Amino acid sequence: MAFFRPRVSREAEVRYHADQEVGKGYHDLLEKARVAELALREKQAVAASEQGLREAGLELDRALTDALRAAEAAQRATFGVKSYDDRIRRRKGKATPQGAMWTAEVNRLRTVREAHRLTGIVRLPRAAAVAR
Repeated sequence: MAFFRPRVSREAEVRYHADQEVGKGYHDLLEKARVAELALREKQAVAASEQGLREAGLELDRALTDALRAAEAAQRATFGVKSYDDRIRRRKGKATPQGAMWTAEVNRLRTVREAHRLTGIVRLPRAAAVAR
């Protein structure tokens, strides 16, 4: 007896292939984030200006965000094409070794990015407040 199995939607296939392409660049983006972090740490070590520290902090934030987006795309692609239409498939995908690895990596990057946003970006006073 054959059961009818609905195929995945065309939109899911397109998103799956797009996520595969974005996920391929994860390691390069992670290396870019490491370089940005080293640049920030070097500026902190030489006591650079607040403006320079802020620019380096914002650059690290952008690099972490790009790496996080690539990790999320790789995570979704690891779950499989059927997971785009089915939440149970997504849940099952997280239970696989590769899915668990990508889920842990995404959570780690989110934590690093949020900690950096809270403490690593120098806040500058507004120009209007300084002029008074």
